[in-house]
Amino acid sequence: MFRRTSILDGIDVTVLQTRLVAMQQAYLDLTIGGKVQVASYTQGDGAKSVSYTQANIADLVQAIIGVQTQIDTLSGGSRPNRRAPLAPYGGR
Repeated sequence: MFRRTSILDGIDVTVLQTRLVAMQQAYLDLTIGGKVQVASYTQGDGAKSVSYTQANIADLVQAIIGVQTQIDTLSGGSRPNRRAPLAPYGGR
């Protein structure tokens, strides 16, 4: 039996890569400007967009990490140049 491991299962890797670029650009724009950013993309059922503000930048970071992880999974492994998440001070 097939077990789903991610909410992103079933999305083609090229679609994920396109969305990742849009989300990363929105993150960079937010960090330097602090204004609302919109990540837009097109898929089979039309154009979509998601808006992020400085207040929910943590949600955007988690979405980026989720998409990166799914791309790595679909590509057959982890990317050696990707850093591990930082642990809180004193944590291991």
